[in-house]
Amino acid sequence: MVSLTIAQDPTADRVLSEDPFALLVGMLLDQQFPMERAFAGPAKVLERFGTLEPAAVAGADPEAFADLCATPPAVHRYGRSMAGRIQALAAVVRDGYGGDAAAIWRDAATGAELVARLRALPGFGEQKARIFAALLGKQLGVRPPGWQEACGAYADSGSFRSVADVVDADSLQKVRDFKKAAKAAARAGS
Repeated sequence: MVSLTIAQDPTADRVLSEDPFALLVGMLLDQQFPMERAFAGPAKVLERFGTLEPAAVAGADPEAFADLCATPPAVHRYGRSMAGRIQALAAVVRDGYGGDAAAIWRDAATGAELVARLRALPGFGEQKARIFAALLGKQLGVRPPGWQEACGAYADSGSFRSVADVVDADSLQKVRDFKKAAKAAARAGS
């Protein structure tokens, strides 16, 4: 089994490494929030809720689940609204994939199909789907035919564009530096 080091916390990274749904939730939370804290969110949910089993998460009382996600330290900057997104994601995994999050990628015949399946998930747009598919390919060996083309530049070897490239504290900083430079270039161009 591959040991991910995205959250930069041994417990949170173990949860991400062992539970495919946790990894999906971490990616869902990775917006408008520091990457490592977003990917630590699933471990907080597990600790507070007791399980990350998609059917249980989807079936939880929305108010109670929002409370546990918003309790400091919150799972996200927008803990209450993200709680609803986590539950929506859990419902899709429960209803569309029999509760098996890994089936989303295990059963994808091509890279394009994988990205399309990810893009169809609540909270996953085109960019997030490509980044997550690149994470699966680069770090977990999930490489259906055409995966690199489907991921675009996120699949580039030796790049430091996204969470797909985070394997330690040094690579996390390189990804941060890349994103900062990209934002500065975008501001300068507009």
